[in-house]
Amino acid sequence: MMNRRAFLAGLTGAGWAQARRRPNVVLLLADDLGYGELGCQGNPEIPTPHIDSIARNGVRYTNGYATAPFCMPSRAGLLTGRYQTRFGHELNAVGRANLDPAIGLPEGEVTLGERLRKTGYATGVIGKWHLGGTAKYHPLRRGFDEFFGFLHEGHFFLPPPYGGVVSHLRKNEPPYDADNPMMRGTAEIQEREYLTDALAREAERFIEGNRQRPFFLYLPWNAVHSPMQATEPSQKRFAGIGDEHRRVFAGMLSSLDEGVGRVLGALRKHGIEENTLVIFLSDNGGPTAELTSSNKPLRGGKGQLYEGGIRVAFLMQWKGRWAAGRTVDTPVIATDIVPTVLRAAGVRYREGEFDGVDLAGRQRERTLFWRYGNNIAVRQGKWKLVRQGNTKFALYDLESDVGEVRDLAGEAPERMAQLRTVLEKLNSQMVPPRWEAGGGKAKNVG
Repeated sequence: MMNRRAFLAGLTGAGWAQARRRPNVVLLLADDLGYGELGCQGNPEIPTPHIDSIARNGVRYTNGYATAPFCMPSRAGLLTGRYQTRFGHELNAVGRANLDPAIGLPEGEVTLGERLRKTGYATGVIGKWHLGGTAKYHPLRRGFDEFFGFLHEGHFFLPPPYGGVVSHLRKNEPPYDADNPMMRGTAEIQEREYLTDALAREAERFIEGNRQRPFFLYLPWNAVHSPMQATEPSQKRFAGIGDEHRRVFAGMLSSLDEGVGRVLGALRKHGIEENTLVIFLSDNGGPTAELTSSNKPLRGGKGQLYEGGIRVAFLMQWKGRWAAGRTVDTPVIATDIVPTVLRAAGVRYREGEFDGVDLAGRQRERTLFWRYGNNIAVRQGKWKLVRQGNTKFALYDLESDVGEVRDLAGEAPERMAQLRTVLEKLNSQMVPPRWEAGGGKAKNVG
């Protein structure tokens, strides 16, 4: 395992600010991917060689976190570098709630796309947006030059009758496509290719079209989010898996890995891989029952502030600047991505502007914070204080108990009191949610 000093020593070249050309940035976001599902995370069942190569050629953060246990708030924190609870974007919105004009990323919040575009970057979103489904929240109004994808929380991977895919659908599968068309820019389109493959195709096109200038490609895949649909060839690769549900998931993850491989291949093809910062993470942990997605060895999953809901695969590579094959145990969080990217691109920002930090800079011990409705947690060093739902606060030592089995609240009262004080101070800086979970009773509060 590599400590912070060794990580800094692993940076190559003359330093971030002296790059001959500002780096491209490719931000790959998986959807509902469990912590334990990738090969580089210890899963031997489903090969993920292309995603694993990001870890092999760069750095894998073993304590990497999303800012929320659900899709929509997690994306808000990711693209702003700020805890979404600071601006009321706390809870998830699904279905018709996406059409509520009061629900979406507040217009006063600045996205990474906006910051980079102002400095000359080409910017594009390819995939799932889920930061507001009405016109004022559209990606083209939030700092992106190009958009290909959909605006709500999910989408079927092929249009009906789903020919060429193996589906394992629930009896009450949500109508993901209702009022949620595929779009190119602001125009509705019909997409006939399996969606994971289509997103990879469009990413290749974006890279080719912008290879002569610095670009920021944000690629939020909808895999491996439900509905459970895999291509027939990908599902057949896993004939040895007895459970059909799990075979479909394996096929979906395998297609995602191939899509990542196509993106990395496009960078190599155009000779720009070594000047591209590539980031891969998931928006939250996996919903185990829904997908079979594994969060092992963590407790819980999507929707919870136990580790399984928020600790995610978190990988970064910059082949021309960072040494390869490193593992970092220092806790990091998705809000770190904005300042890290801006620093790499030579874009100035104010001290304290973000809740994240530049991951190539020197770090002190810091506190990480989460809130989702009645669920709240902080992590400081190895210690985590968490309240899930209406339960009592629990205290865990994550170095010795990553599975959050042994509650130490009664054995370490001083630590418990100290973290309660820290939590309350942070929580007092946040604002109330702007809408209820699922999207009801939206409030126009800015």
